[in-house]
Amino acid sequence: MKLLISNDDGISALGIRTLANYLAEAGHDVSVVCPDRERSATGHGLTLHQPIRAEIVEGIFHPAIKAWACDGTPSDCVKLALWALLETPPDLVLSGINQGANLGTEILYSGTVSAAMEGLIEGIPSVALSLMSHTSKDFHAAAKFATVLVDQLAQKPLPDLMLLNVNVPAVKWEEIAGVALTRQGLRHYTDVFNKRVDPRGKTYYWLTGEVIEDVEPPSGLNLPQNVPTDVEVVRKNYISITPLQYNLTYATGLEKLSEWELNFPGII
Repeated sequence: MKLLISNDDGISALGIRTLANYLAEAGHDVSVVCPDRERSATGHGLTLHQPIRAEIVEGIFHPAIKAWACDGTPSDCVKLALWALLETPPDLVLSGINQGANLGTEILYSGTVSAAMEGLIEGIPSVALSLMSHTSKDFHAAAKFATVLVDQLAQKPLPDLMLLNVNVPAVKWEEIAGVALTRQGLRHYTDVFNKRVDPRGKTYYWLTGEVIEDVEPPSGLNLPQNVPTDVEVVRKNYISITPLQYNLTYATGLEKLSEWELNFPGII
């Protein structure tokens, strides 16, 4: 398959090098376009008020891989690749392997998921891959699973246009319990700001949020309750695969708001 790979951890991140090299060694046509530095938690930001630059990178990846480092956001990287750098569109966009989980509501902030989502917006099926650790440097199990998944998608393409958000436990391949299709959970954080004073006496704040509990999503979202959440399966060393889309319309909300009488004075 022709693959485009990006990330939000930057061109030097071990996760993207491991992923790209595994897939190139498996015989896929791999191109990499990713930020020139870490751009984590940038969400789906795009650069509008300054130029975007991309430089060819050599000597980091497998010799068969074409790679660029871009000074934009993860979403910039994928958009630039699809519209300017690649001669033909890829069959699949992959983002990762991210250093750290992207579970539940974290995907709203994730540059990793946003890079994959940019591919989806352009009509290309996409996969976001994350390792469940901020410290582990062993990306081999996640990269091995990515290779298996890409081969599966080559043989049996996705039935609809979607993004697969994949979270892999930070354990050895032999310790992975299995693979589970999941729905998006809810991760609750305490957004604690540490108030500090710099050497010049100016006050500043440092965001140091921590997960305090994993919460079941609210009812009424039209989600199958018999399907486990991503948050709960990864605790049991299962790989979580959650299908996502970019349409955030709240279907139950439309039903409930249809009962409104939208008669406002002065509006026809």
